[in-house]
Amino acid sequence: MRKMHEPQHYEIRIKGHLENQWADWFSGLTITREDRGETVLTGPVDQAALHSLLRKVRDLGMPLLSVIRVEPEPADLPDIKH
Repeated sequence: MRKMHEPQHYEIRIKGHLENQWADWFSGLTITREDRGETVLTGPVDQAALHSLLRKVRDLGMPLLSVIRVEPEPADLPDIKH
């Protein structure tokens, strides 16, 4: 079982396209603009950082569409050697 302070991978979907000028504000996350007028922020964050990210979305005035925890792609996992 993971502890609450351990980073989890999240997908945060917002309505509208996030302009490039805001990329630094969401550093560490991948920003994907979709054709249907949505922006998807993905990456590992802990619970405190997740709440901070959601406040940033609110402060931008962009409608929050969804927040889901996703399993990271194998390339995103740390290389653990036994």
